[in-house]
Amino acid sequence: MTTQQFLNSAWTWNTTALVLSGVALIAYAWAFGLNRRIPYLLAALGVFVLTLVSPLNALAAGYLFSAHMLQHILLLLIVPALLLMSLPRSVSLGSRSWLIANPFVGWIAGVSAMWLWHARPLCNAAVSSQFVNALQISSLLLLGAIFWRQILAPREDERISPPGAVLYLFSACVACSILGILITFSPVSVCPIYAQPPADRLGILNLIHTKWGLTPETDQQVGGLLMWVPMCLVYLSAIVAQLARWFAHPVASAPVTDKAL
Repeated sequence: MTTQQFLNSAWTWNTTALVLSGVALIAYAWAFGLNRRIPYLLAALGVFVLTLVSPLNALAAGYLFSAHMLQHILLLLIVPALLLMSLPRSVSLGSRSWLIANPFVGWIAGVSAMWLWHARPLCNAAVSSQFVNALQISSLLLLGAIFWRQILAPREDERISPPGAVLYLFSACVACSILGILITFSPVSVCPIYAQPPADRLGILNLIHTKWGLTPETDQQVGGLLMWVPMCLVYLSAIVAQLARWFAHPVASAPVTDKAL
């Protein structure tokens, strides 16, 4: 099999993802109408569906740890951020709820999602069990939304201040970089199910090992680098946006306090 043949044939039908996306689109249109922020929603739903139906999902299902890592990044950081950005400015996300509004809770939610799901038993279970995989996807979306709520809440008064946001994002970047470094240089498999030759249901093992040059060891290194570099670039991009917000409104942002940072 060639790479092009694989890319053409490895698409899968995911009824759950398609139905959820359709329901989300209808619910959004009913609640907020077709406003100028709907492109963010369409982008979020597009990334969500592609993550679960494209060849990326086929590779993540027992073949490549690096594909599994890329899925995590998209579901934890990209989809929730786009969903929050799609909400009109008037929407409140519950500033009176300590659990939702507390920055420390948000930070733990975002960072722990990566650390916990890369514990060996959970990582193996998420690949081998459809139920655990569904639980993983749901938790990544939820925890990602809790993490980004502190930065991207529609209402300005429900966000943490720009200085606090910079600290919040930078520390999350450091925490995930540490995990990425550990994965990259670990002498043992972080997710052993990827180190064992799977049942080659797609007939692509030869393609992966010979033409792509990915052994289980190099695959894990690529996965660690994905967490280490591109994931931190997402945080750094958000930091730049917060600095721009800070310098654009220095007086307005000064009185905002960060309750738990």
